[in-house]
Amino acid sequence: MKQSTGLFENITTVSEATRVGFISKLEEIKAEKGFKLEQEGHVSGYLYYISEGSARSYYTRENRDITVSFSLEGEFVTAMHSFITRSPSYETIETLEKSLLYRISHQNLQQCFVEFPEMERAYRIILEKYYIALEEQLIFSKFKSAKDRYLELMDKKPKIIQKASVGQIASFLDMTIETLSRIRARI
Repeated sequence: MKQSTGLFENITTVSEATRVGFISKLEEIKAEKGFKLEQEGHVSGYLYYISEGSARSYYTRENRDITVSFSLEGEFVTAMHSFITRSPSYETIETLEKSLLYRISHQNLQQCFVEFPEMERAYRIILEKYYIALEEQLIFSKFKSAKDRYLELMDKKPKIIQKASVGQIASFLDMTIETLSRIRARI
């Protein structure tokens, strides 16, 4: 794994044995743009680490994609509710570009917790970051103006502006493509 030394850098410090044990259970995935990592209606089987590339999570309602999150290099992604509860996913996760990912199955992750108890702490921190991002997104979508939502996306995840389509960005920001175009023209 190319970035194995940086895998836990943004999360927590783990022992070398834990890091090596976890990495030994990872499977490398090379995916083209549009590859479905997880599918709505199926149980999420894997936790993914994006080494190179990006992904988006979305729901389909009334024949419309509603983007709920974007994930970039150095981040973990999965359909978290499905992954934890072992129930069918509400969302689909697809790559936005050619990507290099590493994934661990739910079963292998659970085995890591048994073999390397400090992995539970690292996983808890991953879950905390996921929860914080989810709460920020809720506040972001309910209490900020369309312009403020776009400016915050530019500030926090500027790479998304280059990687995602205008429609995906507008959907994520909970606005029409026309509104997004007007905001971009004024900035």
